[in-house]
Amino acid sequence: MAARLKEQYLKTILGEMRTEFNHANVMEVPRLEKIVINMGVGDSQAEPRLLEAAMTELGQITGQKPIVRKARKSIASFKVREGAKIACMVTLHGDRMYEFMDRLFNVVIPRVRDFRGISPNSFDKAGNYTLGLREQSIFPELNIDTIAKVRGMNVTFVFGGLGSPDENRELLRKFGMPFRTTEKQS
Repeated sequence: MAARLKEQYLKTILGEMRTEFNHANVMEVPRLEKIVINMGVGDSQAEPRLLEAAMTELGQITGQKPIVRKARKSIASFKVREGAKIACMVTLHGDRMYEFMDRLFNVVIPRVRDFRGISPNSFDKAGNYTLGLREQSIFPELNIDTIAKVRGMNVTFVFGGLGSPDENRELLRKFGMPFRTTEKQS
C-alpha cells in the first residue's frame, strides 16, 4: 500500500500544481525528493553515550538507522576537533518520506505548545525548506522517561523539478503543512 500523501500527490496535487503554475511538462512541477533529519550532539565528546542515545531516538522517530556525522574542521570556541562525532542524520526517500511527512504535519506539529503556525519564509536559494524543532519529545514514538537529554533537530525538505520557492511553498501547503497566514511571505 502506498503512502497516503504520495497517492494524494499523484492523483490531485500534481494536476493542480501543473494548471496553477502553467507548466507544459509534468517534470517541471516541483516534487519532494527527500527529507533530511539532522540532530546535533555537540556535547558527545564529553559523554559518548549521548550520541548513542540520540541515534536510538532518531531511529525510533524515522524508522531508519541514522548515520554519524563528523566535524569537518576544528573550531576552538566550540571545543570541537576535526573528525569528532558531533551529529547524526537520516535521509528519507519514497514511502517512508511521505509517511514521516504525514505524521509530522498531522500528529507531531499540532503537539507543539503555543503553536501558531510555521513560518513560510525558511526557504534557501535552491528552494529547499528547513524546519527547526526545539525538542524530540513531541514525537509520539518516544517515551519521555527514556529521553537522555532534550535536543532539537532540523528537518529539511529537498525539492526537485523547476519549482521556485513560491511553488515549493504551495506544494507544502497542499500536502498539509500548517503555515502561518498573518506573516508577509517573501
